Amino acid sequence: MAALLMPRRNKGMRTRLGCLSHKSDSCSDFTAILPDKPNRALKRLSTEEATRWADSFDVLLSHKYGVAAFRAFLKTEFSEENLEFWLACEEFKKTRSTAKLVSKAHRIFEEFVDVQAPREVNIDFQTREATRKNVQEPSLTCFDQAQGKVHSLMEKDSYPRFLRSKMYLDLLSQSQRRLS
Repeated sequence: MAALLMPRRNKGMRTRLGCLSHKSDSCSDFTAILPDKPNRALKRLSTEEATRWADSFDVLLSHKYGVAAFRAFLKTEFSEENLEFWLACEEFKKTRSTAKLVSKAHRIFEEFVDVQAPREVNIDFQTREATRKNVQEPSLTCFDQAQGKVHSLMEKDSYPRFLRSKMYLDLLSQSQRRLS
């Protein structure tokens, strides 16, 4: 009942705190958010594909199940905003309409880049200010500097932890067992 009386702005915090009791680093959490039906998707995911994710961060990002697994892992660390920003920038670069470019640029900036943004990414002041200026007259490259910083941060920090995680190791183990 007390949760119903809390202001709406605390809903995100309640959700995050509620996840703490469910926080896990296992493959079963990954299967819940696969792009396809979990069992079918896991059957299609070969050991070779999952193993290739360890070749490089960009290989992981080029595979839809790799992105799904990495997203699930980042959620366990409460840092999925970095991947979501990177994906939003990739989608933004496909924009062809000038009107949509402006609105998408402002939406991405307000959601991820601006100080105190709801899903603020961790970038330095200079990059944030350069991006702020770029968004004033948006182009397909206005987020490149910030996106590059976030990519580098994930590659050097989150990606190595993902490769050592129980979630990834369980996924590899499951795919290898299917072959046996």
